[in-house]
Order: sequence, then structure tokens, then C-alpha cells
Amino acid sequence: MRWLNLAFIILYPLSWFAPLMRAGLLPLFGMSEIYVVSGLRSLWASDLFLGLVVAVFALGAPMAKTVGLALVQFGVWNRRSLTAINILGKFAMADVFLIALYVTLAKGLGVGRVETAWGLYLFTALILGSMVIGALEARRS
Repeated sequence: MRWLNLAFIILYPLSWFAPLMRAGLLPLFGMSEIYVVSGLRSLWASDLFLGLVVAVFALGAPMAKTVGLALVQFGVWNRRSLTAINILGKFAMADVFLIALYVTLAKGLGVGRVETAWGLYLFTALILGSMVIGALEARRS
């Protein structure tokens, strides 16, 4: 389990640059790909507070949880810190929920066309996988 958790430290940054969705205003125009990083860049320019919140949920919480879990798994941190570490995973899941909500809203409004891309599934799988590893690690103690 520890090696899978360490692999997440490499896979998270990959998911930040993977396409989450493709969006276009009309079917005649090309679809532009949206990434976690490109979304953050746009948010930083328009709404600093929201950009900060998304950065914490999308980048900070998952990476902090993964590193914290690795420190517990390798005996650097005490196992009692698992409760706090697993709460970070729940905060990271909030970002997946927000992305799914935005996709649903865009499709429901019919303003343009939105297609999910492989990066959304990768990011979601990493968050859920990290939650499972955290739960199994907590169960071990």
C-alpha cells in the first residue's frame, strides 16, 4: 500500500495537467480543453478568493493527505494523526463534486457543449483511491 500511495505523489501533478473536460460555445466551433491548472489560472485572474479555495481543494488537500499518509506508513509520524489526514481526503473530494456540478449545470443550461475528459476520471480515481488507502491504513491500527 505504501508504494501505491507514493505513486499518487507523481500521479496527482499529472492529473492537474490532464484535460478534465472539453467545452465549446457552439458545435461549429472547436472545443477547448480545461485543466485544473488552466482553471486555476483563470480564477486567479478573475476571483482571487475562489482561486485560493480551489487551489487548496484541488492541489493542497490531496497532496498533503498523500504525503501525510506516507509519513505515517514509513513510521515518521504517529498513527494517531490518521484521523486528521483522512479528513484532508474528504476536502479533496469536494473539488471533484464541484467539477461534476459545473459539468451538470453547463449541460442542463444548454448554453454550449461540455464533454468530460480522461483527466476528470484520473483525478476522481486518485481521490477515491487515496481515501481507500487511508481507510485501510486506519483499520490496520
